[in-house]
Amino acid sequence: MLNTNHDPAQTPVLIVGAGPTGLTLACDLARRGINLRIIDKSPAHFAGSRGKGLQPRTLELLDDLGLIDEILANGRFHLPFRGYDGATILGDKDMHEGRDPTPAVPYASTLIIPQFRVEEILRKRLAGYGIHVELATELIDIEQDDVTVTATLLRDGLQHQIAAQYVLAADGGRSFLRKHLNVGFEGVTWNDERMLVGDVQVDVLDRDHWHSWPKHKDGWVALCPLPSTNAFQFQAQIPPDEPDEPSLARFQQIIDERTGTPAIRLHDATWLSLYRANVRMVDRYRVGRIFLAGDAAHVHSPAGGQGMNTGMQDAYNLGWKLSAVLSGAPASLLDTYEEERLPIAAWLLGATTKLHRQVFRSNADLHRDDQFLQLKLNYRGASLSQGEPSLSTTLQPGDRAPDAPLLKNEVRLFDLYRGPHFTLLEFLPSAEETSEEYEPYVRSYKILRQANGPLRENEFIARDEHIWNIYGVASGLLFLIRPDGYIGLIANTESASQVKDYLRKCTRK
Repeated sequence: MLNTNHDPAQTPVLIVGAGPTGLTLACDLARRGINLRIIDKSPAHFAGSRGKGLQPRTLELLDDLGLIDEILANGRFHLPFRGYDGATILGDKDMHEGRDPTPAVPYASTLIIPQFRVEEILRKRLAGYGIHVELATELIDIEQDDVTVTATLLRDGLQHQIAAQYVLAADGGRSFLRKHLNVGFEGVTWNDERMLVGDVQVDVLDRDHWHSWPKHKDGWVALCPLPSTNAFQFQAQIPPDEPDEPSLARFQQIIDERTGTPAIRLHDATWLSLYRANVRMVDRYRVGRIFLAGDAAHVHSPAGGQGMNTGMQDAYNLGWKLSAVLSGAPASLLDTYEEERLPIAAWLLGATTKLHRQVFRSNADLHRDDQFLQLKLNYRGASLSQGEPSLSTTLQPGDRAPDAPLLKNEVRLFDLYRGPHFTLLEFLPSAEETSEEYEPYVRSYKILRQANGPLRENEFIARDEHIWNIYGVASGLLFLIRPDGYIGLIANTESASQVKDYLRKCTRK
């Protein structure tokens, strides 16, 4: 029955799906003062570790959202693999050996942390803005015109409608919205390549290693301790002709057969699942006022730990653009979401498929290329990446904006970038009395070679020349950093008109 006792409720943004992707967008919009609703058809919050690794670029996102301390306190870097052949220990291997923090990269390797803990931390931040996930609320129909999206929701057996200016489909690989919109989802399913996955407690094994048995004839099995919990994530390859029904008894049978260690007992499972490899992506990220992100837009092998991260980065790319358009920026800014993120999804499917073939067949290739850290993914050549690439010897428009330490008050560049604003860095030989004035949503800072006197509030000197080397510049250049931490423009300091032209396309009129 449709509740028609009142006009459809109005909201700027409706987010469908409260996993890491939907929650990231919700937090990003909420800190910008954008009203939103976020719904999920599940009656309870997800309690499993479908994803368990945050890549360095995603840690930088969470730093920007002000959540990094809590995230790091609940995770662990450099968890070594311990390989076995039956009961025999083959040795230990740190897949991120040698990846240590640098002035440019404060988070240098993957942080092991269960997905449900990441979601819990994001929900807590969202609640601080007075917004809560609406559970047991299912989207069952949607219509849109040039100005409004009307969504029909089902909750407690009653239907009601809400009207939104924009909608995000973050409702997973089986996305109702993607199917309803007839968005192409091309790719393949590898029916013969399956895994059993779950969260269980384990007797005997220590929690200082990721335990792996790669050599059994029926396939590999691994148990990874999940930081900030008492549980391990169980993963096991299963042959094509064996039962795939997940159960604690089946998990225990695999451990008994493949480890040669009867003392390893599994108990208190909180989540059990079957994984079948799908490699698919959408042919577009946008249908009118509805956007797709995360698993609703791309599904792939879990090899390399990219899924949760890429969805969160989708949301991070879209958040500042949605906010800007809702505040009066040209609507064409939203076209850049698909322009920038669709190529990333294409790369993702190719890279994870290649790694999947190596890992699924042997579980032995433990080293991960730097590309999986997502620090080098970029938007070079896109319409929002402007300026002269040759002005810097190390960076180009569209690259991630690196961190660097500054002398005054132990400040880092990431401290200056943190927040929903644009950041303008002017690299100068010394302080100048005058400076171009920009809109309040741009924070301008001068990076000086030397100080002629006491430094003003917006003036900084690099510590040990790091920033000059990392950004590959001499004096007389400026970098405009987007709110999502990518370089939008590189230009000469005399190019104030270029900065204003750029901002005109990205901010309110």
